[in-house]
Amino acid sequence: MNYTLHQLKIFLKISETQSITKASEELHLTQPAVSIQLKNFQDQFSIPLTEVVGRKLFITDFGKEIAEAAEKILNEVYAINYKTLFHEGQLAGRMKISVVSTGKYVIPYFLSEFMKEHPGIDLIMDVTNKTKVVESLAQNEVDFALVSVLPKKMKINRVELMENKLFFVGPSAMSLKNINDGKKLFEELPLIFREQGSATRGAMENFITRNRFSIRKKMELTSNEAVKQAVLAGLGSSIMPLIGIKNELNNGDLQIIPVKGLPIITTWNLVWLSSKNLSPAAKAFLEHIEKAKTKIIDEKFNWFGDY
Repeated sequence: MNYTLHQLKIFLKISETQSITKASEELHLTQPAVSIQLKNFQDQFSIPLTEVVGRKLFITDFGKEIAEAAEKILNEVYAINYKTLFHEGQLAGRMKISVVSTGKYVIPYFLSEFMKEHPGIDLIMDVTNKTKVVESLAQNEVDFALVSVLPKKMKINRVELMENKLFFVGPSAMSLKNINDGKKLFEELPLIFREQGSATRGAMENFITRNRFSIRKKMELTSNEAVKQAVLAGLGSSIMPLIGIKNELNNGDLQIIPVKGLPIITTWNLVWLSSKNLSPAAKAFLEHIEKAKTKIIDEKFNWFGDY
């Protein structure tokens, strides 16, 4: 057999995503390139690694075994690389962070300088909703999680990063004539929600329940970007995190609609299990955060104070 580490990496990613399209996106390769490597890898086995049912890709039982073996092989390769870098005097290793979807507008700024200073560290960052982030933390699958709502019934340590503000937002072209209070806003304007399990969805529902608003109509979308595009298109309004709409506010495409009780203010927290045995890379990142977070907030998020 003449399979390569590159093929092992591609097949492992395909097995994780169960999609050639998603694997190509995460690996920053074209779909044809991934498909060719999968075919070349499959040609070395007499037993199918994948099967397609109803246009959906599935990994066979044999393929799952090969994927497990591939992961072990790649982990050993990473370990060799990290040991080499360590002996050369560089900090090295892998660091995994699970981030709630709106956190993708926050965490890169806290990582940027750190990653430049330590090129031997490989970063794996999963961006998903709050429920899945908490699950990955509870199962010890990640070093850190970035959340705006602290997980309950879990012993964690945390570092506060910055405020998270949520406002009621609509398209700038929307007229608010004859709608002069929050109750009418929520009863007469179509509302757009995030999916169940989202912290933004939870904050929005709590606000509506607390104020006993009746809602006229709702649409449910699975990402803040999707919600933003729907609001921009005039499909409705929503309670949205300020962090993700800076450009649209500056361009005049969106407007913040004043509502009593808003904004909802929470805090972005970097959290980890209290029992977690942090790697040298993870410990170094915490040290970087403690030293640099004030400067990062002042330089990158000083516009927050304008709202």
